[in-house]
Amino acid sequence: MRNRILALAALAAAIGSPLAAQAQSGVTIGRAPVVVDSGPTIAVEQRPAFRDYVVEQRVPAFRVPDRVVVGATLPESGITYYDVPQRFGATTYRYTVVNGETVLVEPRSRRIVEVMD
Repeated sequence: MRNRILALAALAAAIGSPLAAQAQSGVTIGRAPVVVDSGPTIAVEQRPAFRDYVVEQRVPAFRVPDRVVVGATLPESGITYYDVPQRFGATTYRYTVVNGETVLVEPRSRRIVEVMD
């Protein structure tokens, strides 16, 4: 009887091991993704209306020699930043048009936080 219980326990452990291994396979090892800035931005459903708004405002486009990418810092002078209207969401960012791209910028650091597509 005791041998039968031990055999069943060993069988249960053998069957359970692959399941435990499968459960562990989704574990990510390494660094977790880093959120650089988590301030509120323009909601996805509001973006087409925001793009239309920027076109209607006819804000001047600025040229910079660098690529327009998230994380890039814009020059200290020569670029004008505009408030995002409240109807597009409460955001602490400003917008401008650089190299033909509308970008959201953190006003104090002048860092691009989003390139509107």
